[in-house]
Amino acid sequence: MKQPTLAELTAFLRVAEHLNFRRASIALGVSPSALSHAIKGLEARIGTPLIKRTTRSVALTEAGQRLAQRLQPAIASIGDAFTELAEAAGTLTGRICISTMEYGGRLLLENAVTDFQALHPEVEFEIRVDHALVDIVAGGCDAGVRFRDQVPPDMIAIPIGPPVAMVACAAPSYLRGRPPVAQPHDLLSHRCIRQRLSSGAIHRWRFEHDGRGITIDPRGPLICNNLSLIVLAALRGLGIGFVPSNHVAPYFESGALTPLLGDFSPPFDGHCLYYPRSRHHAPTFAAFIEHVRSRA
Repeated sequence: MKQPTLAELTAFLRVAEHLNFRRASIALGVSPSALSHAIKGLEARIGTPLIKRTTRSVALTEAGQRLAQRLQPAIASIGDAFTELAEAAGTLTGRICISTMEYGGRLLLENAVTDFQALHPEVEFEIRVDHALVDIVAGGCDAGVRFRDQVPPDMIAIPIGPPVAMVACAAPSYLRGRPPVAQPHDLLSHRCIRQRLSSGAIHRWRFEHDGRGITIDPRGPLICNNLSLIVLAALRGLGIGFVPSNHVAPYFESGALTPLLGDFSPPFDGHCLYYPRSRHHAPTFAAFIEHVRSRA
């Protein structure tokens, strides 16, 4: 039997990671049809099916699961070997994949990636904006960016942004002529711009005062699943929004938005870069972690 090539095995691992030919083909930079052809060729060469395909899903066969488990550390070791050779020559190379929330991606670019790539231009970054909290290991990512209280307890976290607060806010044009908002429960008589979470639930607004939590389930004619749209709707005078303070701080300074209930919105730990605990990280990723730590 002719031995499979490294390219074929890498292609199989990408499909195993994503369980989706389109996403795997994007990660590899090839067409889905070319990737499908490569997998079929690999299966024919080794004489056993590795992937079960239907019109709706992709899954590994038992043989595919065993092969993926054996290949993952081997392929990673090969990648580390090439990275270490490049490092010995004074050049860092390789790819770092990070799953992040939308604003966290901006912080990552501003506070870490830009300077790191200026020092190491051969390093490739993939930054994925995921609205839901994902399993970064299962998703094939090296690290993630989330608020500190969202970081899984078995991960190492490094702050990359200042503390933030969830704040209620509205445009002066909306507030003009309407009842004042002095207490969280006053929101129940206002038009509020609500957020649908990735779970499908509507976000309930939580406030805190003198150590006591207050949860409000507001009402309003507009629901969005994107914070930028909620901010835009608030700027247009469509109602009161409830968003992280870093999304609206410039509008508070300019007067385009008015903060509400500040005494009921204590700050909490902001965005963190987090990654799995491990005794050994690839040299390029280890260098990036040290770079982030040096700026924390």
